[in-house]
Amino acid sequence: MSTAVAAVLLLAVVAYAIFGGADFGAGFWDLTAGGPERGAHPRATIEHSIGPVWEANHVWLIFIFVILWTSFPEAYASITLTLFVPLTLAALGIVLRGASFAFRKAVVQLRHRRLFGAGFALASVLVPYCMGAVAGGIASGRVPAGGQAEDPVHSWINPTSILGGILAVAAAAYLAAVYLVWDARRLSDNEMTEYFRRRAIIAAGGVGVLGVIGIFVLRADASYLFQGLTSRALPLVILSILCGVAALVLLLRDAPRGARLLAVVAVASVIIGWAVAQWPYILPQTLTFSAAASPTGTLTAVLIVVVLAVLIVGPGFILLYVLDQRGLLPEEGAEEEPAV
Repeated sequence: MSTAVAAVLLLAVVAYAIFGGADFGAGFWDLTAGGPERGAHPRATIEHSIGPVWEANHVWLIFIFVILWTSFPEAYASITLTLFVPLTLAALGIVLRGASFAFRKAVVQLRHRRLFGAGFALASVLVPYCMGAVAGGIASGRVPAGGQAEDPVHSWINPTSILGGILAVAAAAYLAAVYLVWDARRLSDNEMTEYFRRRAIIAAGGVGVLGVIGIFVLRADASYLFQGLTSRALPLVILSILCGVAALVLLLRDAPRGARLLAVVAVASVIIGWAVAQWPYILPQTLTFSAAASPTGTLTAVLIVVVLAVLIVGPGFILLYVLDQRGLLPEEGAEEEPAV
């Protein structure tokens, strides 16, 4: 039973990375788009792309926390007590990001749009970094079992956490750029298609370099995870590399039709590979999923609720994404004040 709930938790993490992560990545490209004039067109494309779905994409984060604290309370207590600093920063960043994105579309004066745009963009980098740092703290064994707190500083400021944070930002930027290439092509915007294609290629190269660096970091700082990635999770690592390379080739050949799916599989394979490498531990070498699990009755209730959620909420999500991809959702926001 605990294995089934762990699988649900893993799928939720993958979904959040694929959907919510791309939203954060779009904020990264918003941050690097340039001044009001040079960056106006890319930012308009970004807003058009994520505007209808950005709130829905972050439902996955709530789902993850509910599953974690209901099904594995001891692990949840240890994680939140030890890693409360990056988790708090991430929560504040999500609030700042959402508020800034909403207000930027509602205000009309350019200086106010700049202010809210800066909040949106900076928070879009802060949140995935903190999430990656949390994952690094867990993966490197810096979170103790027993619902106890460990060092609140070194638990997320360490080589594996720094690698995880930077890799999360880079992967989010990569996914976002690939998605934006698709959206710009769908809108017949050749200028933005080429703009984001170049950035997707650069981001793919950055993720590849970080992956090579990560080999040495994990070997020195997270030996259990490194051993798992080079043994039982090795097929998933290879799949991620192959899909990443194939997506890069398609982007270089300006044939991005299949690049989006390949990019998704590449990122998802890394996350699933992390889980397989760490299995059967939720906290490496100290607490297994089965030992941390709630009573069987609770796990059964969780699985029933998950099934009901898929049947009730799932169709709404599908409809939202279909309408968005077909351009049938209304535009939001106010007209921008001309630059003086």
